[in-house]
Amino acid sequence: MKSDAIRVVIDTNVFISAVLFKGESAKLLELWKKPRLKFLICKEVLEEYIKALSYPKFKLSEEEIKYILEEELLPFIDPVNITSEVDIIKEDNADNKFIALAIDGNANCIISGDAHLLKLKKFQGIGIVSVKEFLSRF
Repeated sequence: MKSDAIRVVIDTNVFISAVLFKGESAKLLELWKKPRLKFLICKEVLEEYIKALSYPKFKLSEEEIKYILEEELLPFIDPVNITSEVDIIKEDNADNKFIALAIDGNANCIISGDAHLLKLKKFQGIGIVSVKEFLSRF
């Protein structure tokens, strides 16, 4: 059975903005809680989210991080195991995991605020869009 849900990969800076700040990215928080949006994630991306939430500049306690993960993220994700090897982004090799996740998760798009990803615009038929562009399209 084919789902009409939009399958998305959300890069770390967009995820952090969505869960910690108000603004355009925060609108994604409500969208990924709806069945119309499938929020794809893999172990490597989850680890990066946790690392970013732990940055001292955010001043989050372990309990607050646990709440974000258990209440705002984990109930709404579609886990994917990455098997693809991607080496398209040379400037920041760590960004390649988002493309691999999108490929292996059959994503419709990657939502990003990262210039290295956004300049690609599309990779193997997968759109790479800003939050604003995603919200205006979907």
